[in-house]
Amino acid sequence: MSNSTASLISKIGFVSQVFEDNQTAAAITGTTFTSIYQEISSSQTQLHFLERLWASWYVYMKNDVLATGLMFFLLHEIMYFGRCLPWYIIDKFGLFRKYKIQPTVIPTDKEQWECLKSVLKSHFIVEALPIWTFHPMCMKLGISVTVPFPDYTTMLKQIAIFLFLEDLWHYVFHRLFHYSIFYKYIHKQHHKYAAPFGLAAEYAHPIEVMALGFGTVGFPIIYAYIFNGLHLFTVCCWVVTRLFQAVDSHSGYDFPWSLNKFLPFWAGAEHHDLHHHYFIGNYASSFRWWDYVMDTESGPVAKAAREKRMKNKTERKVKVN
Repeated sequence: MSNSTASLISKIGFVSQVFEDNQTAAAITGTTFTSIYQEISSSQTQLHFLERLWASWYVYMKNDVLATGLMFFLLHEIMYFGRCLPWYIIDKFGLFRKYKIQPTVIPTDKEQWECLKSVLKSHFIVEALPIWTFHPMCMKLGISVTVPFPDYTTMLKQIAIFLFLEDLWHYVFHRLFHYSIFYKYIHKQHHKYAAPFGLAAEYAHPIEVMALGFGTVGFPIIYAYIFNGLHLFTVCCWVVTRLFQAVDSHSGYDFPWSLNKFLPFWAGAEHHDLHHHYFIGNYASSFRWWDYVMDTESGPVAKAAREKRMKNKTERKVKVN
């Protein structure tokens, strides 16, 4: 570190680690977010828009722990409730009713309000506190916060890995929560709504929130511990992807343009709505293959196919004998 950089750091008191060298952050003199963004935009022309915003946020906050914690909390709240809002409007005003999977069951304002209060309580009590430990954990595991971001190919590969692993984790623990005491005292809360709606995605017992939530936050941590090379921006993109998937699968709507119409192995709302309607089967979150392989598909079509397979198997045994 040069003498000039050390002098700047001593005057400022804190320099963000968002740049690979301390001198870049220490040289920024702006005091407002806008002025910091303008400085970074003029001096770091190689950075794109999102990278400039990212760097400006960390420099402006003057505390990387607070910057990461607050960013993660706001990201979760804005993206979750922002994604829930369109589904509330669609339910409220009867839009796209012909695409509603259970068209005779529409959530009331009272149900939406009760669900909202419970979810907010969970966010502030169960999820908000651990978030503030995330930045120190990132530093210990080598999860980078610096700009520039990784290339999109690397990010997409990592998010694909997280999707696959989370789906498997969700299948195993979701199925476990349907057994006896686990269902009665934990998972039953989530099944209050037989016809789910967007806000109900995170309406769950705190133990379930933590257990299933590990599939979202735990695998990036494990990946970073084993392989390194993970960026916090990639984790943010993954969390947003998972939030959108969770809310959409609880929306109660299946459109001709829904993703499962183009990717047959994608679960979507149609897959998860059957789980809530029949209270069993379709345990996976994102993909259909685990329920297919483990023979836990839900609904009358899956039941008929299962009975047909059993009948054919029985007939083959009779012929052999």
